[in-house]
Amino acid sequence: MMEHMGKKKPRPRRSFTREFKAEIVELCRRGDRSIGQVAKDFDLTETAVDWIRQAEVDTGRRDGLTSSEREELAVLRRENRRLREDVDILKRATAFFAKETR
Repeated sequence: MMEHMGKKKPRPRRSFTREFKAEIVELCRRGDRSIGQVAKDFDLTETAVDWIRQAEVDTGRRDGLTSSEREELAVLRRENRRLREDVDILKRATAFFAKETR
């Protein structure tokens, strides 16, 4: 029990609008304040650094998957998972009906 003392509770995951993220990225790019200071001022974790990296990818300044490509990949993965489940169900149904017709 003593090992838990002094540890912070993890804060709940928050979501932010695209506009808010763009504003944070712009503040960090200006260079008036460090990324750490901007994060602290807006009660953010250093996740803002990821927003900056992603903005650089989206604008072609850095290699990687753009936001729209990431979104499309997530959709395709969900669809692929669903289709695999459908195929599995159909395989089981085919096996079941094959036994019934013997």
